[in-house]
Amino acid sequence: AIKGMSLRTAQQYLEDVCEKKRCVPFRKYTGCIGRTPQAKEFKLSQGRWPVKSAKILLGLLKNAESNAEFKNLDTETLTITHIQV
Repeated sequence: AIKGMSLRTAQQYLEDVCEKKRCVPFRKYTGCIGRTPQAKEFKLSQGRWPVKSAKILLGLLKNAESNAEFKNLDTETLTITHIQV
């Protein structure tokens, strides 16, 4: 859900997931997953709020931001192209 986002928007999105303001859309494994109106943002009907996974990804993004600052890169223009946990 965060692929292609900038670093700041991805962090804000994951913080909203932790507060259950926005959901993570489930596109592939949709069996036994409830429907929520928050998934209309992605033109889907099924989504959840994986708080534990979102917190892990927030830590990963914070680490990536620290690495970029150490290498003297501009952290405002960072975009997420590939992420793997």
